[in-house]
Amino acid sequence: MELGLTFPLQRFLKSKTPAYGTQPDRRFCWDLHVIDLRGRRSLLAVHCHSRYTFVRYDVSPLQWADLPGLFREGLLESLTAAGFSQARAKEYLQRAGDFEITRTHGRREVAFLNRTWEDVLALDLCLDPAGQAQPLLDHAVNTRPSRCVGFEGLGSALSRMAASL
Repeated sequence: MELGLTFPLQRFLKSKTPAYGTQPDRRFCWDLHVIDLRGRRSLLAVHCHSRYTFVRYDVSPLQWADLPGLFREGLLESLTAAGFSQARAKEYLQRAGDFEITRTHGRREVAFLNRTWEDVLALDLCLDPAGQAQPLLDHAVNTRPSRCVGFEGLGSALSRMAASL
């Protein structure tokens, strides 16, 4: 599975620019971004194919050091909270293969990531500062009608993710 890092996330992590991804199936590609939510550094993860999104709030420096682990934990918690079985979520991760850090997956994908970031800001009232997992915020963003790379027309990221799994 490819995890594409935005330029701001690369700078934040003080990492070298990764190589371009080679995964032709966008169902196994995510773009990751560092965002400020209520003054806390947080992870925004957007599925390149469906625009399914999850947020990890107030990420510690130790967690940033293990970005694949942070992503994996966030994805499993988000998919489970969204109603997908733990087995289905783990099967998706298994089919996707090992994590590979890459550049973001294209201009359109990043444009949709930016639109998702706007949705997160607009739905900030759903944020629960008591925990890192943000099921209410994730649900609000993922049920909002939107467009994405992998599907035609308006639809919810939640239903598109269900079709992708």
